[in-house]
Amino acid sequence: MSDKRTMIAQNEALKGRAIPFDVEDSHFVNHSSIHAEPTKGQAKILLGMGCFWGAEKMFWQLDGVISTSVGYSGGYTPNPTYEEVCTGKTGHTEVVRIIYQPEVISLETLLTSFWENHDPTQGMQQGPDMGTQYRSAIYFYHDEQRVIAERTRQRYQEALTTGNQGMITTEITPAGPYYFAETYHQQYLAKNPDGYCGLNGTGVCFAPPQ
Repeated sequence: MSDKRTMIAQNEALKGRAIPFDVEDSHFVNHSSIHAEPTKGQAKILLGMGCFWGAEKMFWQLDGVISTSVGYSGGYTPNPTYEEVCTGKTGHTEVVRIIYQPEVISLETLLTSFWENHDPTQGMQQGPDMGTQYRSAIYFYHDEQRVIAERTRQRYQEALTTGNQGMITTEITPAGPYYFAETYHQQYLAKNPDGYCGLNGTGVCFAPPQ
């Protein structure tokens, strides 16, 4: 049995399918369109921080976040199922797609929540959840987002080092294709309030800029 914590090679990944699944469009909590692209004054980013259920709930509660959805990105298999992602043979990680208003909530504020609410030093796992699908990731859409992501990573690494924590393993790369997860995953913890939430930070706070 292969180790699901080892990234699969592209030529070994599952083939997937050309046609995407039919995913319900209405956000279960705020009734926004989860498929809608950003309009004027809005932006989007993909963030992976382990199981996407708890991560999505955290982000949809923030002022300035217009819409959230969960899905798969960073790998090779087009339109994968959840079961396929769980095999470790798609290369994807679980991510939250966030549509936000930068004038209301800055990317740095979003990333403060990102860094503080998971452990970005664990490589291909998050707590007891092991596999490439649980790796920490920031997938950006333009260079300004990349600069902010890298700057906040450096600042959080300094805080972690001061707190005798490990080195950040978060993947920071341009966003590739994003594949929506099945409808039952969308806003899962609103539909299942007692469901599993794997969010668990390091206990190290993100230091404000000097």
